[in-house]
Amino acid sequence: MVTGSAHLQQRASRCVDPVGHAPHQELPTPHTLSVPPHRPMPPWAGLAVSQRLQGLTPQMTANNGTAVEEFVLQSFSEEPGPRILFLAMFLLLYLGALAGNALIVTAISLHPGLHTPMYFFLTNLAILDIVCTSTVVPKLLENLALKGGTITYQGCMTQLFFLTWCLGAELLLLTVMAYDRYVAICRPLHYSRLMGRPVCALLAGSVWAITVLNTSVHTGLMTRLTFCGHNQIQHFLCEIPTLLLLSCSPTTLNNVMMVLADVYFGVVNFLLTLASYAYIIASIVRMRSATGRQRAFSTCSSHLLVVTLYYSTVIYTYILPGSGSSLENGKVVAVLYTAVSPTLNPLIYSLRNKDVKVALGKVFSCIRGRHGPCRLTG
Repeated sequence: MVTGSAHLQQRASRCVDPVGHAPHQELPTPHTLSVPPHRPMPPWAGLAVSQRLQGLTPQMTANNGTAVEEFVLQSFSEEPGPRILFLAMFLLLYLGALAGNALIVTAISLHPGLHTPMYFFLTNLAILDIVCTSTVVPKLLENLALKGGTITYQGCMTQLFFLTWCLGAELLLLTVMAYDRYVAICRPLHYSRLMGRPVCALLAGSVWAITVLNTSVHTGLMTRLTFCGHNQIQHFLCEIPTLLLLSCSPTTLNNVMMVLADVYFGVVNFLLTLASYAYIIASIVRMRSATGRQRAFSTCSSHLLVVTLYYSTVIYTYILPGSGSSLENGKVVAVLYTAVSPTLNPLIYSLRNKDVKVALGKVFSCIRGRHGPCRLTG
């Protein structure tokens, strides 16, 4: 027993030193593990990690990232020559849009013969064109004059609100105008009852109210997102798709609401407009009088041309986005519906509408030859 005990003590003495620690020679280290000194993570690496984990740690992203206070808008050109050309072109388009739509509103308001549902809705369209182009083009002119520029966070959200409002309202209003033409041509005996003043006021008020609700929802959802790090907008304006690309927060709800809005304002209203014009064309074809057919086509041709111009840009943007150049295509389309269409709409309705041309002629006569209040007769 003593021998066994001594043997155990001898083995223990080889494993534990007098202080109680294991000796270094008894723990061989064939593979040495070296720990490098700590290095701070570069900012772009932290942003990449936060973007990969945005669905799991949005609050961590918001705490670690730097909140964006302004956005950088993309310019059309950095060269002085093309930039001056773009500046002059957009300035002329903007002045033409303001003057043309203001003249349409003035002529319809002062001419009693134009106080009908069709021209009432045309007045609403002219007001929308003024608001739409004034939301985007002045900032674009400023950026072109200053060789690129920035827009504050509050300014971007304001532009987003009014731009979404105007675009949705124009789509709804075009549908209402198509319905007005359907009632006028297909059900003329019931026109005064179906399109009376209370009905027109209700339709116009619904257009404004529905689109205000829509843009309030989209803008409210956008303000809840966190924007950190990169603040370069790949566009010359603030719109929902380009802003969602910069967010470091989950954007699932924003995308769902955007799809629902596109389906309602784009697809549903487009189908309703097509249905209205299908009935209109069928009714015109059945007319026996050539004069009646020509008059019916003349009352619809201006609106049909505007509908074609507007919806072609929408279809080109969302249905046929193309390949990798979709962002550039989006800029071209944005120029069409924010600068070109508001300028062309007054020309289309005035050049192809005899009543509007007569009213505008009387307005110019009042401006040139009279002083005091100008009252037009029907």
